[in-house]
Amino acid sequence: MENNNQNCSEIATRIYDLDTEVYRCVGSSLGRTFTGDRDACIEDITRMLITNPRVYECRSQIALIGNMARTIKNKDDRRRLMTEYNEILNMIAEIPESFGSVDILNENMAALNTSNLRQKFSKDDHLIICIGRTHGSAGSDIGFALADKLKISYYDAEIFQQVLERMDMEQENIEDSNDYHNHAHEFDSKNPNKKPHGLVKFFKNFSKYHGLPVQDAIFFNQSDLICDMAKNEDFIVMGRCADVILTNKRIPHISIFITASFEQRVRRMMNVYHLDYKHAARMLRKLDHQHGHYYNFYTGRKWGNAVNYDLCINSASYGIDESVELIERMINQYPNR
Repeated sequence: MENNNQNCSEIATRIYDLDTEVYRCVGSSLGRTFTGDRDACIEDITRMLITNPRVYECRSQIALIGNMARTIKNKDDRRRLMTEYNEILNMIAEIPESFGSVDILNENMAALNTSNLRQKFSKDDHLIICIGRTHGSAGSDIGFALADKLKISYYDAEIFQQVLERMDMEQENIEDSNDYHNHAHEFDSKNPNKKPHGLVKFFKNFSKYHGLPVQDAIFFNQSDLICDMAKNEDFIVMGRCADVILTNKRIPHISIFITASFEQRVRRMMNVYHLDYKHAARMLRKLDHQHGHYYNFYTGRKWGNAVNYDLCINSASYGIDESVELIERMINQYPNR
């Protein structure tokens, strides 16, 4: 146990240092993932690696660092930092119960499967893979492993939230600076503590969300971000209704849905989160309901309906590694890729 904790601390230090170096090379506030005190950040990363459920938080943080590292223009710096990134992932893979280590494979079902899948892209289109999944089916593990194998960016809900928050902060800094110059003359000598641009701030925020509820505003901002990214890079996106968003914008992509039997998913959740059957089953039903409601509400389609996807995978039939290989096989059949 002590050796494992020491190993996690070493990995945490390397993750923090990698983030710092990526930030230096990218030269943008968007390149920094861990912004607090060095020792405090390393301690928190270590806890995420040791405490099993939080290791999934760590995956999103690491993926964000990797995404930014791939944007570094200097080839030598990019190669050096991506090598470090891959070494860190290999070290994490050796941690007991790290992400991806609790598989979903049902060996009896795996022996029965074959694949024969085709899809088309033009040579100018970016490779965009949209993955929907039921909780407990290892869909996030498959998406992350696939992104790493293809050397492309990985985006999930946590990463989108961080990117949008940082973009929002940068925009606010610019707008606040403009407000200062535009309203600096509005000084009230009778009330020197009055903030003349308070209403300006209110209407600015109202305008920013177009009067929408925050959840709707976040959805539409995420949608714009996904479409903008699709013009510039290859990536994998988990959920976020990305398949329908890109379809509506006529942007080529692959849509995949990953699931497994309820009983198989319950067993995996019991292993991952150390829950008894009752609590694991209750968690799955609740999360499936939330995912389905979100997707159905914003798309008008039915979440998990096979006709809405290019490929549906029963991950219990393949496991994590074989599911990644199956998707790779499909991608390799694209004539223009």
